[in-house]
Amino acid sequence: MTFIWVLSILILLIVFLDQFIERMYSYEKKKHRFTPEKYQIPFEEVSIPETKGGQLYGWWMPASLDAPTLILVHGWGRDLSRMMPYIRALHPLGYNLLAFDARNHGDSSPVARPTVGTFAEDTRAAVDFLAASGLTSSEGIGVIGLSIGGGAAINAASRDPLVKSVITVGALSDPIEVMKLEFQNRNIPDIIPWLLFGYMRLRFGLDFDKIAPVNNIPNASADILLIHGDEDETIPLTQGQALARTGNPARTRLWVVPGKGHSDCNAHPQFWEQVSTFLQRTLPIP
Repeated sequence: MTFIWVLSILILLIVFLDQFIERMYSYEKKKHRFTPEKYQIPFEEVSIPETKGGQLYGWWMPASLDAPTLILVHGWGRDLSRMMPYIRALHPLGYNLLAFDARNHGDSSPVARPTVGTFAEDTRAAVDFLAASGLTSSEGIGVIGLSIGGGAAINAASRDPLVKSVITVGALSDPIEVMKLEFQNRNIPDIIPWLLFGYMRLRFGLDFDKIAPVNNIPNASADILLIHGDEDETIPLTQGQALARTGNPARTRLWVVPGKGHSDCNAHPQFWEQVSTFLQRTLPIP
């Protein structure tokens, strides 16, 4: 009888955790409602092969054949149109631009459990696409990522030396810490995330330490500008500071944006000057 009770409790726990994970990964999938054409920016739709058989929907916005290219990576639950303020500001500077929908976002292929790890895989697929496409003769590639896309940019740079320059805005340092904060904000008992993370490791083989940007940034050879609002409540400034401490001090710089939160750093009057100055130094246009 004791065995039956223990088995029943385990089954109920598994069902509870499965439903919890399903809710954790649920978000409204949005598709772009406008394109760069709205702002008279020439573009073409591209399909980027993903290494596990999927396809990423993207926009290629050329400037010149020999110009460096910036890859733009949106955040969680968004799509490539989230990068439109960046497209409008960066394209006039003379960079080729490539924006894409991460898997399970926008018009790209689905993936069961998107993480900063899958976002990084998608970013590397975009780098490979550029290298093989012949769209540009320049080997200069930079990545600009927002939130989880910023973490993905760091992870991609840590594994691909083709990435020379990285700018992150509100990047996470550790997905576990982000999820713990979310649970705390919802007054969920500490035992639930403890059980959840262990279960996800066992059932899905998720290695949170491996995909944590704070553990990967020391391996990146790219120059990195970390931008973080000091009022960010989604991914606290402490995560940006952790990335700055762990990154190569000769190549990593943190700019703390006063009075800004998670999604409005680009509204600071010095934002685009900081970005353009960094790009001119690390990814100059010939």
